[in-house]
Amino acid sequence: MEIIRGLFGLIVLIGIAFIFSKHKRKIDWKLVGTGVAMQLILGLLVFKVPQFAAIFGVFASFFTQLLAFTDIGAEFLFGNLVTSNPDIAQTIGYIFAFKVLPTVVFFSALTSLLYYLGILQKVVYGFAWILSKTMRLSGAESLAAAANIFVGQTEAPLVVKPYISQMSKSEILCLMTGGMATIAGGVFAAFIGFLGGDDLASQQEFAKHLLTASILSAPAAIVCAKIIFPETEKVDTNLNLNKDQMGNGPLEAIANGTTDGIKLAVNVAGMILVFLAFIAMFNYLLLNVVGSFDGIGTWWQFDSLNTLIARNTIYEGLTLEMILGYIFAPLAWVIGIESQDIILSGQLLGKKTVVNEFIAYLSLKDMIAGVGGAHLQNRSIIILTYALCGFSNFASIGIQIGGISSIAPNQRSTLARLGMRALLGGTLACLMTATIAGMLFA
Repeated sequence: MEIIRGLFGLIVLIGIAFIFSKHKRKIDWKLVGTGVAMQLILGLLVFKVPQFAAIFGVFASFFTQLLAFTDIGAEFLFGNLVTSNPDIAQTIGYIFAFKVLPTVVFFSALTSLLYYLGILQKVVYGFAWILSKTMRLSGAESLAAAANIFVGQTEAPLVVKPYISQMSKSEILCLMTGGMATIAGGVFAAFIGFLGGDDLASQQEFAKHLLTASILSAPAAIVCAKIIFPETEKVDTNLNLNKDQMGNGPLEAIANGTTDGIKLAVNVAGMILVFLAFIAMFNYLLLNVVGSFDGIGTWWQFDSLNTLIARNTIYEGLTLEMILGYIFAPLAWVIGIESQDIILSGQLLGKKTVVNEFIAYLSLKDMIAGVGGAHLQNRSIIILTYALCGFSNFASIGIQIGGISSIAPNQRSTLARLGMRALLGGTLACLMTATIAGMLFA
């Protein structure tokens, strides 16, 4: 049943991409089929072949061990500031400030070092070669798509920096969609700590799923991008990796990566603070102004929206979470979420799109813990882990326009015009990956 529902979900998601296609008659359906087949094959290997799953388990253990290294550095820096109180140590504020943010900094530095040593380039080149040969992409597209598996949406374009100014609109959209559909290494590690907590087995389990999601979403992003904006121009298929290094020595590379990681961590913390505050303000207005209105004076009275909502739904009143939950509930069902979980899951999908994936994962963590009485089935949790694993939100449009245009100023107008299409493509790619996970997860 899950397989049939999953295939239906894939058809629906591809159909949505087709509706918004710029050149419907130019779509390369062979490329689409190849991309979907790659996702299915890799998914089957991860979920159904124990030997292959064991390999992913090794990588997952590697990432969880790196989290332990980060804890050592954080412990030295912060000491017993909060760990002396076990109750505080289990709060989300403690986990975020003293575990998640230090992880972002450390992984940024590690990625910079691996790039300097040339290790990351070789891995990226290997993935790019596979994508280029199987899906007949341009060299720049293949390299950027592969890089997005490991680094963020503003770092990946640096791999193809010399070619961006000459890219076609289809290539630009593929570049942007790839950035939207995946996450950076730093936040990847942070999400492992987020969802897994202090339990090593749970950390390894979520690490395996997040790693799988990052890899599966690369061909999914290409599929969605090439449906939404098919290639109509001749492109360069040569794989020429940018050789620029991130420093003049390993220590400088680590220092540069650390500086970038601090900037990212501060930016993430600031975004979380501001968006949570705005959500609280918005919910206050919805609950206490719009939702509580029950008439005028004593001559015209009726049940308020809050009363009706509390009586007929799982929510206690009119909130942003309720609105997003019902808007995105159909998509939650399409990707295979358990029927009793589609409203709560729609809420998370909406938060990820409207706000960001950090806020969504924060809410997912609360649901896993059963905070506020919310509870999700294990299968729904796994599917959501895949669906939320990407930068596809409105803020990313601005981030990409600013970041990529700084490399190729002549593409600024193209980036701006393709922003919403990239958001759509990235969202659909994450949902495709989640759908395949739902098909194969037992």
